[in-house]
Amino acid sequence: MEIYNLDNPAYCEAIGLSKVHEAYANECVKEEIMQIGFNENSGYVYIALENGVSICSMLGREVEYLVTDFEDGEEHFLDTYKEAEEKLELINQ
Repeated sequence: MEIYNLDNPAYCEAIGLSKVHEAYANECVKEEIMQIGFNENSGYVYIALENGVSICSMLGREVEYLVTDFEDGEEHFLDTYKEAEEKLELINQ
C-alpha cells in the first residue's frame, strides 16, 4: 500500500479521510488497498482498491465511489459500492 500526498492534510481532507476509511470498513474491508492519497487537482482524498474501485471524498463531503474506464478515460462517480462493482463489471465485459 502506498500513501500519496498526505504529509500534512488540512481539516477538510482529514474529515474526508475518516469518511473514506469508514466506508472501506463498512463496505469492502476484504478488498486490498493499492493507494491512499490526496489529488491536488481534483481536491479528492481517496482509497484506491486493487479491484479498480476508488472510495473518494471532496472537502470532507459524503463518500463517492469512482470507477474509471481506462479505454476511454471516462470516470463514473457512483453513490454505493454495489453500484461501483456493477459498473466495473460492465466496463470489464
